[in-house]
Amino acid sequence: MAEPTRILLADDHALVRRGLRLILDAEPDLRVVAEAADGVEAIAMAEGVDLAILDIAMPQLTGLQAAREISRQHPSVRILILSMYDNEQYFFEALKSGASGYVLKSVADRDLIEACRAAMRGEPFLYPGAITALIRDYLERDRVGDRMPESILTPREEQITKLIAEGNSAKDIAEALVISVKTVDRHRANILQKLGMRDRLELTRFAIRTGLVEP
Repeated sequence: MAEPTRILLADDHALVRRGLRLILDAEPDLRVVAEAADGVEAIAMAEGVDLAILDIAMPQLTGLQAAREISRQHPSVRILILSMYDNEQYFFEALKSGASGYVLKSVADRDLIEACRAAMRGEPFLYPGAITALIRDYLERDRVGDRMPESILTPREEQITKLIAEGNSAKDIAEALVISVKTVDRHRANILQKLGMRDRLELTRFAIRTGLVEP
């Protein structure tokens, strides 16, 4: 009999992790071997697992940011993104981050097992609303001859954008990232210039729209 799929489960709510673990560990072919409470922990624990299930909204680094880094460091690890929101932008960002699927928490008891098995078969998992969004987006982009844009911000700039949008001061960010306040200010100025924005409010809206923080 084949070894069960080794799963990393990352969510900042312990009760959510416990509930999801009960669902997963009840299946003979799935086994949770590691748990993380934020994106940084998830990256650190990704080595040696087959599948990472990442909540989209976590402290320090989001599930999307963690997914990109795990994909870079451990390309063989399959990834699923968990979210409370049926949001097209989050869904597309999840695909761009290297995820095999996007699972809504509201129906995780129904969809998560199937999503895990699909990911391990190398197949995408798409809930019905996501399929509709994907088809609509493809048809629209085909009509105008467009393609999915690449992220304009560097990973460090995304991290700082997230922290700013969460209400942290330059001093807070400097302490969290172990850099100077002057460096934070320089990054902030570069981010605003790149995005053509003027202030924290516009930056926060951008962060929500692109899935760096939840509304």
